[in-house]
Amino acid sequence: MSSAILAVGVRLPEWRVPTIRPSKALPATPWQARRAGDDYGATASPDWRSVNWQPHLRSAQVDGRSVHFVDYGGDSASGDLEPVVFVHGLGGCWQNFLENVPRAAAEGRRVIALDLPGFGFSEMPSDDISISGYGRVVNSLSDSLDLGEVVLVGNSMGGFISAETAIQFPARVARIVLVSAAGVTTSDLRARPILAGARVVAAVATRTAAMSERVVRRRHIRHLVYNSFIRHPTRIRNELLYEITRGSGRPGFLPALRAIMDYDFRDRLTEIGCPCLIVWGTEDMLVPSSDADEFERLIPDSRKVVLRDTGHMAMLERPQTFNALVVEFLEEEPSPAASEASVEAAGGGSG
Repeated sequence: MSSAILAVGVRLPEWRVPTIRPSKALPATPWQARRAGDDYGATASPDWRSVNWQPHLRSAQVDGRSVHFVDYGGDSASGDLEPVVFVHGLGGCWQNFLENVPRAAAEGRRVIALDLPGFGFSEMPSDDISISGYGRVVNSLSDSLDLGEVVLVGNSMGGFISAETAIQFPARVARIVLVSAAGVTTSDLRARPILAGARVVAAVATRTAAMSERVVRRRHIRHLVYNSFIRHPTRIRNELLYEITRGSGRPGFLPALRAIMDYDFRDRLTEIGCPCLIVWGTEDMLVPSSDADEFERLIPDSRKVVLRDTGHMAMLERPQTFNALVVEFLEEEPSPAASEASVEAAGGGSG
């Protein structure tokens, strides 16, 4: 396992509530990237670049709107393994998990990675964007694809949504992996100044998406554009940065940001009954690593892994290490996956 791993499953005493504070992580300088370790930015195996993704791209109608997703793997006879559903964060798209989808599929699992409504190539939802609404989208898409019980892997806002789905639809979710999940300190942020700044961010993101190929090719510009959420952008392959950038600048950004700040589910995290793996980076500038402690304190069957010198997107910053952690976590399954009929009978279907 990578030497980047700092802490594994150190649970806080139940009586201790950490002080909620903004992240104190500072951006890395470009020359610090050389000390990040061999696994930082190293392409995972199987290599996502060897996959012809076009035949695996799909869309489905959810509440009258088109939801875009990739449907990969699941061709083996391992029908008793839960499918894995990847859920991206604010401003993201399904390509945020390019380094992870082939590895999960190599375990014999069907893998779904979606563009949330308002992001990527998915349409805006018919109702206002909300975290609970996104949870219903994840459940409805799983229902329409006849997935049965699933494993949810969510980054940032996607972690917030994954945890919310596990609370709303406990029969649907077998396990969850939270990667720098929003939902703890993000609920304490003041909306007005952040939304004002977010309008600037959204405008910049739209412009960046339009010229993404030029941005990722220029080393110093690349560092400035990405270092708030990727610790060492110059260590990430140009092809991957290009893929995650061209999905930015979509209309869901501002309403989704408001939804993150308007929704507080901390008092309900104790309702999550499935096993939970929490993965964080010590240098996450967007969501403080202390939030990992709070998620672990509140979710009963949970444990955390904190990666050194890693930012907000551990799954693409250290994909080999991240994938090994997830595979090990999934191998702990005690029983076969429940079918879609069983999920619906237990109240986890769309109805």
